[in-house]
Amino acid sequence: MTVYDPEALARQIAQQIAALNEYLIVASPQQAARILGQVLEPEEGVLGSLTTLMATGSRCEGPALNGALPPEVWLALARAANELHDIALDLDEHAEDLHQLAQSPPTSVLPPAPSPLVVRRHR
Repeated sequence: MTVYDPEALARQIAQQIAALNEYLIVASPQQAARILGQVLEPEEGVLGSLTTLMATGSRCEGPALNGALPPEVWLALARAANELHDIALDLDEHAEDLHQLAQSPPTSVLPPAPSPLVVRRHR
């Protein structure tokens, strides 16, 4: 049986996410879509795993019942789990777009076309 230091494991996960972020910054659109697709994958992705971790943490009621921490701490964890779950559901609507981009052949780098969210008015 392997014994893990949970605090060291949490630090390692945070470091790996930071490294993934650095890779995402320089990734091609297709690579970025593959990375984000893995992060958002409902069953085994980072977002789903973090949501499950927060939900599990919110159910650790022993310390709250013993007065070690106020119940508000556990309620905040449950709220965070619920909000992460809602965010995952919102992002799930776009999974197919990420999948299509991830599967598309690399194209020459063209400046992005303005989207309605970033178009500026000319005066």
